[in-house]
Amino acid sequence: MSRIAGVFAALRQQGRGALIPFVEAYDPDRATSLALLGGMAAGGADIIEIGMPFTDPMADGPTIQAAGRRGLLAGATLKGVLGLVREFRQQNGHTPLVLMGYLNPILSYGVPEFCADAAAAGVDGLIIVDLPAEEADLILPDTAAHGLDLIRLVAPTTSDARLQQVLAGSSGFVYYVSITGITGTRTASAADLARDIPRIRAVTDLPIAVGFGVRTPEQAATVVAHADAAIVASALIETLVREGAGAVLREVRALAAGVRGARAAA
Repeated sequence: MSRIAGVFAALRQQGRGALIPFVEAYDPDRATSLALLGGMAAGGADIIEIGMPFTDPMADGPTIQAAGRRGLLAGATLKGVLGLVREFRQQNGHTPLVLMGYLNPILSYGVPEFCADAAAAGVDGLIIVDLPAEEADLILPDTAAHGLDLIRLVAPTTSDARLQQVLAGSSGFVYYVSITGITGTRTASAADLARDIPRIRAVTDLPIAVGFGVRTPEQAATVVAHADAAIVASALIETLVREGAGAVLREVRALAAGVRGARAAA
């Protein structure tokens, strides 16, 4: 069983959802992002998503775009991101790590080489934002060969027929983009989730994680009342810019408490 599957299996037994916070690699520098990874894992993160900085992050809003630019200016490369994962794994062998980014740098690196190196470093899954379902065979053989989950994104606009096509060959969890638009701009309501999550569950047994717009412990609690995990990204980056890493870790602890209390309160 993969680390990601193991986490969700354990959480099902506990009757609670997962918290998945986001770190942009090398934002604002390597040491800070490494400290955030360790602190988030200690503070209640069940899975951690790591952004791989890229020059054309088309799905990201201004906050994550700016974080990626800071990461690139600090020297981030794909090899550097994998080095960050390796160093984290020296202290933590259990918290799943998911890399999120875009296809071009992976193609430049070489798909077989990247998947082999990512797995060796301790990566558990990949989210490739701009990889269409029709071209998933560019990477699926190599992710499968190295035990990496390929996590696909679906949206409110994804039709029932398209859902089945997009999720074919996916694993780990489903990333539900709960709004139309870019990251960090607004949040899906409880009514939206109550309408949309069952539609996804009808076509997959994979856990469903909700992202794009989840910002507060209350919103995270609402998400896991309907889905299996809440992903929080832009809000944490904004806190990092305003107040520093310590404030981000306090925010992660508050989010984790919200997620843990959500179903008990219900």
